[in-house]
Order: sequence, then C-alpha cells, then structure tokens
Amino acid sequence: MRAVFIGANSLTVMTARVLLNRGVEVVIIERDKELIDGLTGELDAGFVHGEGSKPAILRETDPHHTDFLFCLTASDQANIIASLVGRSLGFSRVVTKIEDPAFEHICIELGLEDTIIPTRTIGRFLADMVAGQDPLELSTMVKDEARVFSFVAHGEDVGPIQELGLPEKSRVICLYRDNKFVLPEDDAKLQDGDEVVILTHSRNLPALHERWSARESGRPAH
Repeated sequence: MRAVFIGANSLTVMTARVLLNRGVEVVIIERDKELIDGLTGELDAGFVHGEGSKPAILRETDPHHTDFLFCLTASDQANIIASLVGRSLGFSRVVTKIEDPAFEHICIELGLEDTIIPTRTIGRFLADMVAGQDPLELSTMVKDEARVFSFVAHGEDVGPIQELGLPEKSRVICLYRDNKFVLPEDDAKLQDGDEVVILTHSRNLPALHERWSARESGRPAH
C-alpha cells in the first residue's frame, strides 16, 4: 500500500504516522523546504519539494503505483486543482479536503467523490456526543465482510432504486437528498445529485468502484 500527501500540515503528519506504523509507504509533497527538513528526522517517509498541484511534481511520486493521493493543503482551490490533476495522471483514488462547504457541490460536479470537510465531520461527532449517541457505533456494527460504499446519482442512476442492478448481497440503506437524511422505501426513485449509501459484501467493492469511479472520471467502465 502506498499513499501520497500534498501539504505537510498537522493532519498529514498525524495520518502519515499512523500509516507508517501499519507498514504503508508514505510520500509527502511540500513547498516549504524548512518544513520538510524539520520532518525528515521525525517521519520515515519520502519527501518531494514543490507545488503539489503541478503535473511535473505529481509525476515524481509515481501515480500508477500509488493507492491514495490526499490533497490536504490549507487552500480549497489548490486541493481541488491538485485533485483534478492527480486524477488525470492516473492516481487510483484521490481524496480532496475542503474547509468551505460552498465548494462541495463543485467537487461533486467535478466527480471528486472522496471529498472531506473536517469541520463538518467534527461538528457531527460533537453533536452526536451531546445527544448521547456513540459516534463509533457504525464502525462497530459493520463487521466481518460487510462494507459501506457511497456514490452520487447522475444520469442512468436516476430512477427506481430496484433498477440500479446492484451486485448480490448489496442494498441501498439510506441516501442524502439536499443534505437531508432519507430512508428510502422499496419503490423509491433516485434523483440527480442524491448521495446514495450502499451496504455490501467486501468482494463487491472493486466492481462498485469500477462502475461509479470510472464513470465520474470519464474513463470507460469494463
């Protein structure tokens, strides 16, 4: 497993440290040379000095042999651009961090499915804690070979859920429409822009990723 990070901030360092302990190869792209020098003795990772949104810099990290590209700089615009460049260069999976929720719809339209908004995640975590909910409840419930997969409905997805043609042992468990939680009935129909959450067997993940990730990135699905 191999992961590339753009931006050597605290989030990157914390995540990289955990991944390195798990045996994952980590490469960090950072434009601040002094910051790289300070981290060299702290992390057993590879470092590339440069602007992470530039194709020439990203090519140095060997996109086709990298499992994840994390775009985690302090600039939403830079992260979006880097994500698009990274996807065009062949990174298997691109994760985009944004701080301003106003960019979320743009990310969805651009096909950047793995977009994270840290403040929203933390806010929901704290709100659930106040409400007496266990924020880790889902992770304890999804056990054995069960996995969760999500995608944004567009084009051929729009219509009856039953016509999605999901693999065996896969079911739509909920969706988010206009950022509102919805529990769909058996005869429910998907609308354009719905965020769909599927509970499935782990063996179905490659096919699900191929179907939706390939379409969003403009690559032909097999």
